[in-house]
Amino acid sequence: MTNFIHQTELPLNTSSFTSTSSSKTTSPSNDGESLTSIEICAGAGGQALGLERAGFSHLAVVEIDNWAAQTLRDNRGQDGPHGPWPVLEMDVNDFDATPWHNQVDLIAGGVPCPPFSIAGRQLGADDERDLFPEALRIIEEANPRAVLLENVKGLGQKRFDDYRAGVISQLTKLGYSVFWELLQASDYGVPQLRPRFILVALKPEFAPYFSWPQKVEVQKSVGQALFDLMGENGWPGAAAWAKQANKVAPTLVGGSKKHGGPDVGPTRAKEAWRQMGIKGTSIAESAPDADFPVNDPDNLPRLTVEMGGAIQGFPDHWKWAGRKTAQWRQVGNAFPPPVAHAIGQSIKNALNKVPLEESQAAATPAGVPTSTKTKV
Repeated sequence: MTNFIHQTELPLNTSSFTSTSSSKTTSPSNDGESLTSIEICAGAGGQALGLERAGFSHLAVVEIDNWAAQTLRDNRGQDGPHGPWPVLEMDVNDFDATPWHNQVDLIAGGVPCPPFSIAGRQLGADDERDLFPEALRIIEEANPRAVLLENVKGLGQKRFDDYRAGVISQLTKLGYSVFWELLQASDYGVPQLRPRFILVALKPEFAPYFSWPQKVEVQKSVGQALFDLMGENGWPGAAAWAKQANKVAPTLVGGSKKHGGPDVGPTRAKEAWRQMGIKGTSIAESAPDADFPVNDPDNLPRLTVEMGGAIQGFPDHWKWAGRKTAQWRQVGNAFPPPVAHAIGQSIKNALNKVPLEESQAAATPAGVPTSTKTKV
């Protein structure tokens, strides 16, 4: 891999901040001014891309996986709407956020989900891949005005009540109002269920202006999302396929380096895809061509990496680095950009103290625990 950016080489852009003491947060940006963020555990860039669309400029984008980091460099290493992303290919355990203390608006990231995934052993704090403690350390070092962390819905289970309480307690001690909510990606323009447990934390002066993003009125179907890609090689069955694929997809999975290969997921997910006319046992190299069978239940088209990206809400031009297994791992583990965009817009409005509209309800802060058993 080339084009590495080391943390010590990153320039700090402090022009949009006023001078503050270490005990104070940065002053709010003007409504039209680009806000700043640091992204940890960035993966293939889904959350970072959505936040970019919401108006955030990334000061650092941290990712340890070499292929995911290359994907970030290939897509935003040279240019972007708010300039190139400074990609740091490194372990988040080694990332030092103190250079940005009081000089960044948002710390965001998708901390690894295996410690809480229903598909895994759900070891929580006992799982070596649990990076919530590192996220909390980085938040303390940077003291941003806002925090956004996403994880699987398994983190919302009762067995992790004490763990969540520990996170809330520590963020409260750091001076934040904490909000936690289970959101479905399909409610924000993504043609897939993909429930995610979303944590937003804000300094108290901004909390009254925060509202969870409003849902779309009409959900997008798989057929709508994939029609162009399914027919790009001249398959005559693309239109009929798209018409009957009029549902929201099950959650895509990408597996990990230890488990899982390039397919659409477990047996139940494969069956759901079969009912939408997709063979889910493997991922195709390309879309079906003009000679591919039509209306043959024994010969169904397969998804490609690009189609998986579209199901996640990535633009068609997003480049995926690595071979197919590495590419699909990035796709399946991504946070959908449209969801991040919607949440990012709500955070941006809160930081700019935009009054809530009559149709918007102020978010309810998570309860502050009196005691916790689990140390995060």
